[in-house]
Amino acid sequence: MNLPTWITVSRLLGLPFILYLLEFPTVENRWVAVGIFVLAAGTDWLDGYLARKLDLVTELGKFLDPLVDKLLVLGTMLALIELQLIPAWGVCLILGRELAIAGWRINPKLTGSTAISGANIWGKLKTVVQIIAIAILIAPLPTAWDLPSIALFWLSVAITLVSGWIYIAPSISSSKEKSISDESLP
Repeated sequence: MNLPTWITVSRLLGLPFILYLLEFPTVENRWVAVGIFVLAAGTDWLDGYLARKLDLVTELGKFLDPLVDKLLVLGTMLALIELQLIPAWGVCLILGRELAIAGWRINPKLTGSTAISGANIWGKLKTVVQIIAIAILIAPLPTAWDLPSIALFWLSVAITLVSGWIYIAPSISSSKEKSISDESLP
């Protein structure tokens, strides 16, 4: 494992602390949890930057990076469900998309390639909006922030679903075209 991959894996180290702090959601604990979450989420940019800058992009890194992102985001969202800050069904929509895309990425029959594809711009936007929404939801902000924070969560759900569709739609179209051309063969 190279340096960017180690940084990717280190991102997970923050999750147990975040979950513990949110188990006892005092104002101080929530601010510390926000700090840890933002720091851990920031390593997503750092590992990608270093991998590209040092020419250390690997198949393992392309596989682990989105997996670790999902664990950090979904693990924290589970704590937010427990705090009754977000509804479970919204998180289930995100989880369903994430599982579908993870399976899609590693299945060469679906993607037409044996290489693991990286995230497109919509996947990156999805991650950024999720991180911002989660950070604001964790933070013990005044009640005036309740509506904007839940609206940001729902925006992240919408972008998550749209990005999933954009990711798989070209493969579905090419599968249909291939199926039609196969049917026309004698």
